[in-house]
Amino acid sequence: MKKLLVCLFALAILISSCKREAENPFFVDYDTPFGVPPFDKIENKHFLPAIERGIKEQEAQIKAIVENPEAPTFENTIEELEYSGDLLTNVARVFFNYNSANICEEIQELAKEISPMFSSHSDNIYLNRELFERVDEVYNQIDELDLNPEQKRLLEKTHLGFVRSGANLEEEKQERFREINERLSVLTLQFGQNVLAETNSFELHITDEDDLSGLPSSLIESAADEARERGHDEGWVFTLHNPSVKPFLTYSDNRDHRKKVKLAYINRGDNDNEYDNKEIIKEIVELRIERANMLGYDSHAHFILEQNMAETPENVYSFLDELWEPALALSKKEADALQEMIYKTGGDFELKPWDWRYYSEKVRKEQFDLDEEEIRPYFELNNVKDGIFMLVEKLWGVTFEELANVPLYHEEASVYEVFDADGSHLGLMYMDFHPRASKRGGAWMSSFRSQQVNRKGEFIHPIVKIVCNFSRPSGDKPALLTFRETETFFHEFGHALHGLLSNVTYPSLAGTNVPRDFVELPSQVMENWINEPEVMRTIAKHYETGETIPDDLVSRMEKSAHFNQGFKTAEYLAASYLDMDYHTLSEKQEIDIYEFEDNCIEKIGLIPEIIFRYRSTYFNHIFSGGYSAGYYSYIWSGMLDADAYQAFVETGDFFDQETAQSFRTNILEAGGTKDAMDLYVNFRGREPIIEPLLKQRGLK
Repeated sequence: MKKLLVCLFALAILISSCKREAENPFFVDYDTPFGVPPFDKIENKHFLPAIERGIKEQEAQIKAIVENPEAPTFENTIEELEYSGDLLTNVARVFFNYNSANICEEIQELAKEISPMFSSHSDNIYLNRELFERVDEVYNQIDELDLNPEQKRLLEKTHLGFVRSGANLEEEKQERFREINERLSVLTLQFGQNVLAETNSFELHITDEDDLSGLPSSLIESAADEARERGHDEGWVFTLHNPSVKPFLTYSDNRDHRKKVKLAYINRGDNDNEYDNKEIIKEIVELRIERANMLGYDSHAHFILEQNMAETPENVYSFLDELWEPALALSKKEADALQEMIYKTGGDFELKPWDWRYYSEKVRKEQFDLDEEEIRPYFELNNVKDGIFMLVEKLWGVTFEELANVPLYHEEASVYEVFDADGSHLGLMYMDFHPRASKRGGAWMSSFRSQQVNRKGEFIHPIVKIVCNFSRPSGDKPALLTFRETETFFHEFGHALHGLLSNVTYPSLAGTNVPRDFVELPSQVMENWINEPEVMRTIAKHYETGETIPDDLVSRMEKSAHFNQGFKTAEYLAASYLDMDYHTLSEKQEIDIYEFEDNCIEKIGLIPEIIFRYRSTYFNHIFSGGYSAGYYSYIWSGMLDADAYQAFVETGDFFDQETAQSFRTNILEAGGTKDAMDLYVNFRGREPIIEPLLKQRGLK
């Protein structure tokens, strides 16, 4: 009887376990339109069990590769490794997208547990000596194997990935290598969470209507909505989210309030509280130095740049220096003009960082009879979206159709089916436009599924998304974009096209899996079309009257195109120098964040009226994201995009089909199947030159 009870109890546990597993939507094939993740069924409790199972499944797949009695081949080693870990990949794509655009306390706590698991699992693969021996044996035969160019590229990339991940290290060093990777996974996650917490926690609550002087009505209405959402019975709340902080600094007549907001913005992560990032930065930098040195590199920058177009820190600094001198000279002239405007309007104080946007708007108004609030009514979000759709259809025949029967990861998101010129299915695209407490700041593109050709030879279509933080609708007004937000929309759409139009075999070479200083080319080149008359007439229609933006206003916008470019370029370049300075350190040292920033400022001669676009303690790109020793990439890609767009200009037709198709074939479809410079030369016929960038920014 006792044995029977034990058996029944064990059976009950097994049945309960099977039932729980059956209820986990990650454990079955997605029964959804187009195979999108079943967001309507996914709960936070499903992530950890699915990740744990995904890790076990991939471990078993790796074990099978290692124990294969047959001699290593491209097929039984490299391809098997490439296609391993399907479940883990599927879960990770959803989880880490949630951890950026659908954040809650439970997700953040899960991330702290899950991130080290991923780090450890990755190390278990790349530090598996028997697995590396098989990869190495195949790699040593690369010239004798009958591989096509993409297979050869995958083999080279896989082998280098093992080497760069410590496969050649002695066993005792590998243990320290694991510790570093796991610790970095925790620190970079905490850094980002701290920045988000600091951003969300600040509010400037105004109750005196006189303190709203100068602010546009759209911002005032949004601030009233924000106050109500935060539980205030009256008044207006201004935050550190871009749609609030930037216009506030541009238009508020209250200098004390501008100072308070600006200081809160630049001191995120630097308030000596529970969200302080200074010690985290020090440890991240030290660990990156130690890891790079272990692998035989002089610095983390040398390690990172080995795989980028720039190749070396010296090349990056040389490139930045070429831009810095004209940018700094121009910013000094701009500062003089702003100081003159301060005196002219009755001020008796020196220009400070919290004055720059405010007085530059006054100078722009005086010089060009132009201000942002005159422009915004013409850039309604849906009109801009329609204009982008028109442009993409005109260039490549690609069209979009909104879907209503597809699960959404958040109620504010929307999803579109994407069709090629022949009507065939290309993929799906999610869009998520407005700021919320559950979303980190900025704008980005990511994916829920990468394009690939699977083991069965089936073409798997991508599922991508773009996430932005555009101004929300307020009162009776729809979402009206600033011109910069419009550029951001075009930019992120370019990233999405890079993912959607990918046409390769292997997922690790698909879409945006390219060097960091090349990945911004498809996004930034899209921004060039905004000012073409046909595109402008489509995207710029007054939200109330439907009137197309007047030629006179367009003319004034064109004349002011280079206005404030010294400031914009200098604050960006300064942050790029700061990034490089941290990551070219070759030895561990005691770092004082303030002293380090001051030394960088002194070295480049940055004027005190301008602050780094990102100070150290909220520099998510390099301490939480993937741009360490790579923040320069935006302007390096700016060189590429300015030069690439000239290919269209030179034809006399901004929609030239032959040039567009060449860009699609050689850049958008090719992913990382070739060296980035080879891809560019295949499109342009030569290597990029810097002159178009200097001209584009008014630096020449």
